[in-house]
Amino acid sequence: KVAEGLEKLYGKTFSGNDFQINQTKPEFKGDYTVILFSLVKMLGKSPDQLGSDLGGYLMNSHSGYFTGFNIIKGFLNLEIHEDFWTGFLTENFDDTTYGYAQPNGRSVMVEYSSPNTNKPLHLGHLRNNFLGWSVSEILKANGFKVIKTCVVNDRGIHICKSMLAWQKYANGANPESTHIKGDHLVGDYYVKFNDKYKEQVDLLVTGGLPKEEAEKEAPLMKEAQIMLLKWENGDPETIALWKKMNGWVYTGFEETYKRIGSDFEKTYYESQLYLLGKKIVEEGLGKDVFAKRADGSVWIDLTADGLDEKLLLRKDGTSVYMTQDIGLAKTKYQDFQADQSIYVVGDEQNYHLKVLKLICQKMHEPYADSIVHLSYGMVELTTGKMKSREGTVVDADDLIDEMVSEAETKTLESGKAKDFTADDLTTLYNIIGIGAMKFYLLRVDPKKRMIFNPIESIDLHGFTATAVQYTHARIKSILRTESPTSDPIIGTLLPAEKELLVMLEKFPVVIAQSGEELNPSQIALFVYDVAKKFNSFYDAHSILKAESEEKKSLRLKIASLTANTISNAMQLLGIAVPERM
Repeated sequence: KVAEGLEKLYGKTFSGNDFQINQTKPEFKGDYTVILFSLVKMLGKSPDQLGSDLGGYLMNSHSGYFTGFNIIKGFLNLEIHEDFWTGFLTENFDDTTYGYAQPNGRSVMVEYSSPNTNKPLHLGHLRNNFLGWSVSEILKANGFKVIKTCVVNDRGIHICKSMLAWQKYANGANPESTHIKGDHLVGDYYVKFNDKYKEQVDLLVTGGLPKEEAEKEAPLMKEAQIMLLKWENGDPETIALWKKMNGWVYTGFEETYKRIGSDFEKTYYESQLYLLGKKIVEEGLGKDVFAKRADGSVWIDLTADGLDEKLLLRKDGTSVYMTQDIGLAKTKYQDFQADQSIYVVGDEQNYHLKVLKLICQKMHEPYADSIVHLSYGMVELTTGKMKSREGTVVDADDLIDEMVSEAETKTLESGKAKDFTADDLTTLYNIIGIGAMKFYLLRVDPKKRMIFNPIESIDLHGFTATAVQYTHARIKSILRTESPTSDPIIGTLLPAEKELLVMLEKFPVVIAQSGEELNPSQIALFVYDVAKKFNSFYDAHSILKAESEEKKSLRLKIASLTANTISNAMQLLGIAVPERM
């Protein structure tokens, strides 16, 4: 309405990007504030004149919406008609899909997780999975059709290291005989390889070899390289071992994915993709996008684009990771023709993704411009960085167990779950523990690096899922006693009632903005603010013992809308909200 008013007044076209609107600060009269400074130069008028013109137009043309305005130092404060807020509440109080948009006919592919089959998922994978899943759900809530995909890195020297160590040191051990989850078992032998390899390198260095040469000459590394060649040549025994151990890992991954709620429409495997890019490279040579050197290797020169020269095929004709990713990008587009392809990949791969997009653009691929890198910062524990080859990584399963255990401890300490059955308690501990972990990892802007503190993440009074979940359970307890009716709203809104409604009305906009910016932390911050605002409202005003039946009816509607908003917002983060806590 502001953009429309500016167009009518000044004969120019405006969009929401030309000015900013904030909620009015509590010390001033009004609901929303139009910041006028960005319009001053464009229109050649003073802020006060702009405010007077615009405020007057809105009052005259939209009297059903606006009841007053005031201008303070370049800020136009607008008062919204109370009927708007009560109408909003009447329309939405029992809408269990409140905030979600209708389908828009566009599709988005989100690739996330991308594990290696030589080790279990770890804390870094958890942030990746939670981000990928949450962004997918937020995009769905914005009306997009979303295809969730995963790429499994199931080949290469790192896989052969686990295979070789298992051959040499396992004595036939398997998940059944050891009672160890398959991905953990294989990961143990990856660590075992590196321990034994380090011993061999140290021995060679003690014997007089330089360290760099010792690392190449160590017998274990040579054996692993021979195994990789056997795999690439299709040696039946090597392939059989690879399939068996990968099978153990996939079973382990599925258990973890099920536990944390990750799912995929399509899983791609590196072993099926690593040759695909070669054909595209050959096409690029024909178009002079790539160049072949005297030794037979193929490169692309990106120095004119501010990057460097990038290898695409080695001199022996074998592909590199970039070649594989070029092939995968084309395969994904051919499979789904998505309007956008989002890669949820850590910020250490910023350069790689930039090069991938640029190569696809130079090849004039139809999907090139749709490639988007959701770059996120690394996550560490309070104890510091993690290294998988040294066995210092925090396994996802172990961390989940710790979180669920912490949830159990905190719940039992509260003394509020005495009437729960054993099964109910088990479910509750998982909801609280896993929810706390997801919220803590998603509440930070994805671009920022972060430190995860398991104990801090479960706090009834902090910026946590637990605090939000408790508010939801509190509201549900009220609504179990009495449900809202469709009776018309009578009477005026008190300040605390209106403040909560103003916040709830923003939810669709928050979803839209978090989808546009691929940033679930905005949802986390919003839903926490909603919980805080409801608690302040409830502390000030009784619902079931309201001063009148009209007020009780109104507040039951507000409680219902708040519960639905919290539930829907938390669902976008992959977090369940219990009915009781």
